[in-house]
Amino acid sequence: MKKTWLLGFGFFSISITWALYNAFVPFFLEDYISSVAWIGFFMTIDNYFALFLQPWIGSRSDRTHTRFGRRMPYLLIGMPLGALFTAIIPFHTGMVTLILFMVLMNLAMSLYRSPTVALMPDITAEKNRTRANGVINFMGGLGSIIAFGAGSVLFKAHPSFPFIAAACVTLISMFILMRFIKEKRDAPGYVAQAEAKTKISFKGQLNRTTILLLLAIFFWFVAYQGVETLFTLYGKNEMGLTKSEASFSLTFFSLAFVLFAIPSGWLGSKFGKKRVIFIGVAGLLVVFASVPLIDSLLVLRILLTIGGLFWACININSYPFIVSTGSEESIGTRTGMYYLVSSLAAISSPPLLGQLIDAFGYSVLFYCAAGSMLIALFCVSMIRHPETMNRSGHGDTAVNS
Repeated sequence: MKKTWLLGFGFFSISITWALYNAFVPFFLEDYISSVAWIGFFMTIDNYFALFLQPWIGSRSDRTHTRFGRRMPYLLIGMPLGALFTAIIPFHTGMVTLILFMVLMNLAMSLYRSPTVALMPDITAEKNRTRANGVINFMGGLGSIIAFGAGSVLFKAHPSFPFIAAACVTLISMFILMRFIKEKRDAPGYVAQAEAKTKISFKGQLNRTTILLLLAIFFWFVAYQGVETLFTLYGKNEMGLTKSEASFSLTFFSLAFVLFAIPSGWLGSKFGKKRVIFIGVAGLLVVFASVPLIDSLLVLRILLTIGGLFWACININSYPFIVSTGSEESIGTRTGMYYLVSSLAAISSPPLLGQLIDAFGYSVLFYCAAGSMLIALFCVSMIRHPETMNRSGHGDTAVNS
């Protein structure tokens, strides 16, 4: 677990960078673009890179064997470049340089995001991966909270300070990972995997369990991304909340997720990943279906807090589950598949739900989100795959239901 906490610094730096990027880059774009739709498009560049580049990088890292390991070379190249392009974003001289710096930063981040995520299952035995994923997501959530808290203070002092700070955190995190994480030493079975030199294809990984799980991931991310993106507008236009009341209400969801990240990983390890995911999807379905029925701000925030707990059950256990249904040699490929599906949902969900809101009003938002969670629940219930045996030969708790 010590290695997991150290690896968490990689997620800590990624979360800080993305949180600051999403919070303050729109202000720079607003200086040159009046259309909110176009600002939104440029802010989703990362999802398009995740859709195409990260799956390829993840798969490529499965077949990369150097003296630094499989994943670490991508971190040693991508993290310094990511830090550089993050730091220079505020020093753009116009629309062209701003977009250029944004694209370069997103390219650099795409180089090491999937390999960083894949390091967790690489250095962690199967039976401990849900707990490890809880730890690194806790570190990532902590990074986001710090970014929002300290970032506003730094931005007020000077617009460049948050980005320079994020770049420094990225470089410090890289040195921590380089110093303490040694793949050849810390990854069980690394030598055997390197000697095998197996070429892993996406098509070869698409068995029945994987397809059902990827479909479930897509539909619960459609629900989550749509609610996260459009909730403040829902709160203002449907419930009559102020902008600050609506935005602050989402904090209850996020904080509950962060606080329950580690416990949900423990639950997945003890009772099985599929079982905990099933409970999380069913619970979040009920939460989303209940929101349109209430008009109290207090009850809304209680529901969102409960929703954050259920989302932790889903999110913390889903990545280890998708990894556990394949071979150890396919971890990077399966990481790319996870990002491919979740990014596709992030790209398609907000505009699709936005069109439905235009047609039927804001009340349709949570009904659609609940419907999407219902489809995800059906997909999870159809999975009949026992969780993969860990390296010691003992399986996790059976999760068939």
